[in-house]
Amino acid sequence: MTLFILNSILVFALGTIFGSFFNVCIYRFPLEQSIVWPPSHCPGCKKRIAWRDNIPLLSFLALKGQCRHCGGKISPRYFAVEFITGIFYLWIWLAFGFTIAGFIAALLFSLLLVATAVDLEHQIIPDEVSLGGLAAGLVLSAVIPSIHHEMIWWRGLLDGVIGALVGGGIIYATGVIGSIVFRKEAMGGGDVKLLAMLGAFLGWEKVILVFLLAPVLALPLGLFLKFVKRQEVIAFGPFLSLAGWIGFLWGDPLIHWYFSGLNSLL
Repeated sequence: MTLFILNSILVFALGTIFGSFFNVCIYRFPLEQSIVWPPSHCPGCKKRIAWRDNIPLLSFLALKGQCRHCGGKISPRYFAVEFITGIFYLWIWLAFGFTIAGFIAALLFSLLLVATAVDLEHQIIPDEVSLGGLAAGLVLSAVIPSIHHEMIWWRGLLDGVIGALVGGGIIYATGVIGSIVFRKEAMGGGDVKLLAMLGAFLGWEKVILVFLLAPVLALPLGLFLKFVKRQEVIAFGPFLSLAGWIGFLWGDPLIHWYFSGLNSLL
């Protein structure tokens, strides 16, 4: 029991460290800055952040969300991303353990978290996430074909390629049709690449599930923004990411449930 508690604390702490790195990515990707250099610094006064002020979660609380040098406000997003990453890494470890499936789950979650945070702040999805994740998904499809329930590398790769083409293709076609009907851009290119990335990880069947589920998840907020806030544009990436995570975890049983219900009706 003591070892379990210790491992849980270590996994959570590791997650917060990764979350701190993800915050760097979230801040710098939209600005097209290196995530390696320069070292972490305050966006306001540009002073370098000392190690004691860069401890995940604890430094934010100790500094009360302010820069030590200039007193500038630190976005609560930094604390939130570190905490969420720690919690989800802990959950992934409890669900999958230190396994290949756990590694893939952590990688996919990390990509989706960064994509979600950047899209919420800037209404873009960085290519570093979508295209980098697409490449990673295809490599994993070949190296670990079991993620697509295959045993041979080229079959796994083929499933990943088909999934990417189906995912990117259906949302691109939807955007084209929407642009014609509404006479304005209906779907961003970042969403197309993000769904292609998800297709590489999930395969074509589950990426279709993601495509159908994401609008359902977005509908309540979309209606609120349109009729209450009078806002026409909504960041769709977070809902694709949420649907993708649901598809990764429960895609197979959801698809089985759907077709079982359909067969019973017929």
